[in-house]
Amino acid sequence: MGEFIHVYYVYILSSDSKRLYIGVTSKLEKRVRQHKEEFFPDRFTARYNIKRLVYYERFGHIEAAIAREKQLKRWSRIKKVQLIVRTNPEWRDLSEEWGKPTEPFSGELRPPTTF
Repeated sequence: MGEFIHVYYVYILSSDSKRLYIGVTSKLEKRVRQHKEEFFPDRFTARYNIKRLVYYERFGHIEAAIAREKQLKRWSRIKKVQLIVRTNPEWRDLSEEWGKPTEPFSGELRPPTTF
């Protein structure tokens, strides 16, 4: 019997004014949706309209994810912004395409010419 693999995420959300929130979860899509829908209306992210997923990392162990979350929370704002900009310079919402239908592939498939 194969071992079930768990995946944990450390994520950074941003408001339009670049106010940041860092969290950890095992269900990234669900958790981001909760932030967007203000599932917890009295919490920090709802109060400051922090809904754009701008960065995330994946981990195989919850302990590693929690350690990384704590590390990122201790970083200066400048260092956090540099981390985001390195992988997402436009600060686009990485979750904006989730759940949307995809276009079927309509290109021509050709075998590789070299190996």
